[in-house]
Amino acid sequence: MTQPTLTIPHVPQLAARALRGLPLMPLSFSLTAYARKIAVQHPGLFRRLGEHDHTPFVLDPTDLPFVIELQPGGGKPKIRVVRGTGRGEARIAGPLAALLGLVHGAYDGDALFFSRDLVIEGDTSAALALRNAVDDAELDLSEEVARISGPLGAYVQKALAFAEARTGVVLSRQEELGAW
Repeated sequence: MTQPTLTIPHVPQLAARALRGLPLMPLSFSLTAYARKIAVQHPGLFRRLGEHDHTPFVLDPTDLPFVIELQPGGGKPKIRVVRGTGRGEARIAGPLAALLGLVHGAYDGDALFFSRDLVIEGDTSAALALRNAVDDAELDLSEEVARISGPLGAYVQKALAFAEARTGVVLSRQEELGAW
């Protein structure tokens, strides 16, 4: 029996072009602050990296005009958003929707890899450690954004749910059907 073909949404080219002029330093600072709040809420995420807890990673959303350099820092992460290829010992590349879908458990990493929707380069053991750490943390990025949004959290979560429904990009953890 053949498996159905998975269609992963891509950021429209017009939107990606509009992001070329985006100032990256404020985005880097914001993502670093966000990552540090996640580190406080999910300390096991970085402990689970083991020997790779200081390994620099490049997360490359291939449909965006920049890459994300993640330095786990032993639980005090730092994120830099840069143009070009970025620097890191492991590079994980794929459409933004695929990367977010992996975080939320909506896509199978092996299936994405073997279908070539996801590319791993460099230290594959570090990339696998990151994948396992993220899987174990069961992150819900929209829930995390809502949590740090204070009194606006409920509105932020509704806006993200609307965006998820309109774009097909998985922005929250999916409930497992048929779970025990």
